[in-house]
Amino acid sequence: MKYLSINEASKLWGITPRRIQQLCKSGEIPGAMKQGRAWQIPDNAEVNSKTRGTARKGLLPLPIGVSSYVEAVENYYYVDKTLLIRDFIDALTKVSLFTRPRRFGKTLNMDMLRVFFEKADADTSVYFRDKAIWSCGEYYRAFQGRYPVIYLSFKDVKFSAWTDARKDMENCLRTEFARHAELETSTKCNAVERDYYKKMLDGSIGEVDLLRALAVLSAMLHKHYQIETVIIIDEYDTPIQQGYANGYYKDVVGFIRNLFSGAFKDNASLAYGFLTGILRVAKESVFSGMNNLKVNSIMDDRYSAYFGFIRAEVAELLSYYGKGEKLDEVCEWYDGYRFGHQDIFNPWSVVNYVDDNCYPKAFWQATGSNEIIGDILSAASPEVTENLRRLMQGEQLATYIDTDVIYPDLKRNTSSIYSFLLVAGYLKNSEIVPQNDGNFMCKVSIPNKEISFVYAKEVISRIGGSAAESTAASIQQAIFEKDVRRLKQHIEDYLVQTISVYDKASEAFYQGLMIGLCAILNNRYSVKSNRESGDGRFDVQLKPLGSGLPGFVFELKWTKEIGEDLDKLAQSALEQIRDRRYTAEMQAEGITEIISVGLAFCGKNVASTSDYAEN
Repeated sequence: MKYLSINEASKLWGITPRRIQQLCKSGEIPGAMKQGRAWQIPDNAEVNSKTRGTARKGLLPLPIGVSSYVEAVENYYYVDKTLLIRDFIDALTKVSLFTRPRRFGKTLNMDMLRVFFEKADADTSVYFRDKAIWSCGEYYRAFQGRYPVIYLSFKDVKFSAWTDARKDMENCLRTEFARHAELETSTKCNAVERDYYKKMLDGSIGEVDLLRALAVLSAMLHKHYQIETVIIIDEYDTPIQQGYANGYYKDVVGFIRNLFSGAFKDNASLAYGFLTGILRVAKESVFSGMNNLKVNSIMDDRYSAYFGFIRAEVAELLSYYGKGEKLDEVCEWYDGYRFGHQDIFNPWSVVNYVDDNCYPKAFWQATGSNEIIGDILSAASPEVTENLRRLMQGEQLATYIDTDVIYPDLKRNTSSIYSFLLVAGYLKNSEIVPQNDGNFMCKVSIPNKEISFVYAKEVISRIGGSAAESTAASIQQAIFEKDVRRLKQHIEDYLVQTISVYDKASEAFYQGLMIGLCAILNNRYSVKSNRESGDGRFDVQLKPLGSGLPGFVFELKWTKEIGEDLDKLAQSALEQIRDRRYTAEMQAEGITEIISVGLAFCGKNVASTSDYAEN
C-alpha cells in the first residue's frame, strides 16, 4: 500500500495539515499510523464528507463535544470566553463555584483556566496571544503559566452503587496524581509524602487517607514549585446527583465534604479554587465551614456572559457559516435564558443546529439524565402538576427560588421543583426580586421552543408512565395519518391510563394534556396555544414545519355534567373553529390542508368531530 504524508494529504483533500494531524490522532482516518514523529496515511483513505466540505470552503469545523481548550482553539471555531480570566483576576476570589445547566460550556471554560494558569514545559501562552485576555495588559499576562494545577472532572462518575462511585472517584484522583509524575522523586517533598504518592499510584491507599488526597497533592506541588496550587474540580455534583437517585446520597456527600475540606478549607497550599456544577448543594451539605467560597449562580451578573453564547456571538457565528438569515429562528429555538441580566443562548444546541444544516431540533434533550425530575414529579401535588401544565401552555409563574436547594429538599418540598428546574435549564427567570434571606421571588417560564419539547416529554412521563407514552406515540401516528377516528380512540385510551379520579378537571387541564401530547411531535410541528387567529383565540394549533403535512386546529370543550351529550359539545367546538375562522393564520401562510378537530371531555370520556379546510 502507498502512503501519503500529512502535507500531501492536505493538498489532496484541501484540509490544513494541523487538522489532518488531529484527525489522525482521533482515529478518524482509517489506516493512518505513526512512524517516528510523522503520520503515514493510506493513499486510498477518505475523511468524513462534512469535514472535507467545511475545510474546502475554508471554514473551521464546529466544536461539537470538544471540551479541550487547546483542541478547540487550534482546530475548531472557538467563541472567545477568555475575558472570564480577566474578571476572575479582578476579583481574586479564593474559591469560586459556577453553577450552570449542563452543556453550557462549563468543562471547556475550566480547561481554559487550567491551560492559562498551569506551569508547563511548553509555552502555553501561544494559545492566548490572539485572544481577548492577552490585550488586557501585562498585569493579567503575568498570571499565565504561573501555578501548578490540580484538575479533576467528576462528570462521568455515574454509578448505581456507592462502592463503584467511590472507586471511580479514587481512580480520578489517582490519574491526577500520575499526571504530576515529577513528585514521585521530588527532593523538596519529604519521605512520608512520597510514600503517600506511591500508595495512591499502586492503589494501596486506605479509606481515611484517601480523603486527604487533595490536601496532600496540593502541599506536594506547593513544595516542589515553591508557589501555591490552583485546584479545579469540574461537575463536582454529578456523583451527588447519582447518589440521590440511587440511594447513597449520605455516603457520597460525606466523602466529598471531607475531600473538599482538605482542599479548600484553611489550605495554606491553595492559591485559588474553581468548581462547577448544576446545584450549589448548600454549605451545610458539602461546603461546611468554607468561609472563602463565592457562589456564582445563574441569578448573578458576574460572569453571566461566559457560560453560553450572547446574541452578538451567535450572530457572528451564523455570519461566518453563511447563515446570517437564520438568526430569528435560532432566537426562537435556543435563546431565552437569563443569567443575571444577560440574555443567553444554549451553546450546545446552537452549534448542533448550524452543523445540522440549520434544521431546528431539540438537541439538548438527549444530553443528560432526567431521573431526578421524573422522581420529583411522581410525588408532585395536584397544584404543582397544574402549574407545570400552565407553564407548558406558555404562561408565567411567580414563585420563590431557593438557590441553596439540595436534593433531599426536592422530595420534602415539591414546590422547590421550580428552583431545580430553573438552575437546571428547564425554566428562565423573566423578573427577579431579591429577598432578605438571600434568595429570590421570580417570574419563571419556559425559555424557548426547544425546551417546550423537553418539558412536555417530562410531564407526559410523569402523568402516564410507559403505557401512556406508548399511547401518545399512537396519537402521533393518527395525527400524521389524518385518522380522526383513531385519534379519538387513542386520546380516550390515554385519558383512561393517565387521569385519576382525584385530578383537577377543567378545560385548561385537558388543554395541557393535549399540548403535552402534541409537543412530542418534536420538530415536525410548531405547537401553539391560546393564540389569536381569525376572529378569536384557538385552543391548540399544530402548524407543520415541512411540506406534505397537514395543519391542525383543536378546540376543546369540557363538562362536569355526567350524561351531557358529548357529541353535540364536540360539534359546537368544531362550529366555533369555523365561525371564528381559527384556520385563518395558517391559510394566510399558504398551508393548503388544515384539519379542524372539535373535542369534548367529561372525566375519562371524549367525543370528537372534524372537517377539512383547503385553499
